[in-house]
Amino acid sequence: MDKVSIITVCFNSGETIADTVDSVLSQDYKNVEYIVVDGASTDNTMDILRSYGDRIHKLVSEKDNGLYDAMNKAIDLSTGDVIGILNSDDIYDNEKVLSRVMHEFATKNVDSVFGDLYYFKPNKPEKPIRHFRGRYFRPGMIRMGILPPHPTFFVRREVYDKYGKFDLRYKYAADFDLMARLLYVHRISYSYLPLNLVRMRIGGISTGSWRRIIEINNEDLKSCREHGIPTNAFMLHMKYLLKMFGIRDIVALLSH
Repeated sequence: MDKVSIITVCFNSGETIADTVDSVLSQDYKNVEYIVVDGASTDNTMDILRSYGDRIHKLVSEKDNGLYDAMNKAIDLSTGDVIGILNSDDIYDNEKVLSRVMHEFATKNVDSVFGDLYYFKPNKPEKPIRHFRGRYFRPGMIRMGILPPHPTFFVRREVYDKYGKFDLRYKYAADFDLMARLLYVHRISYSYLPLNLVRMRIGGISTGSWRRIIEINNEDLKSCREHGIPTNAFMLHMKYLLKMFGIRDIVALLSH
């Protein structure tokens, strides 16, 4: 049975971290390594995390250079065959998520697996606000800034070893850069699992004002140019219109 390493990074996440940890520890898959990297929180986050004892296999609390630096640290600490990342305010949809994901790796012999997620308001995880489905994703959609649901993205460790981790030059778009590099440039193999894997609270570093959206798009464009992905600022802004009008399937047909 292959091992899966689940990574959570956090900072001052006392209000949500217990839900996240519980959703990992309740998984019925038997070979899970759980790693939590905390950025020297000043609230009660570490008190909560310490209360789980050795059920969290590796727990680190120290200052870092941001979210993606902490993720890279955790990847370096991991020993699993497959690596997944669950943010500190997100939860797995049910206790069978990791079993389903690892079965997909075992039967499809792919480099990566992703599925669906839904967004929910704080304190109402059972009521979806909006679904984000990976069904129609094709690598060509990255030219329009569209990725699979990245909280559902599981990758074989050997892929990180071969192609690298998060690029710390990006403040907001290191996840976009990583997935563009893996899925578009290096064309790693993937399998879409048609199941809801993650419930994601609304909010976060990649939501907010139009100014923030412009900053994110500028980083996305920089990444695409660096990797030779043909796009432009207008194309990258299309993802917001596509999300609003729900025509991802049309774009997918044009993006093989």
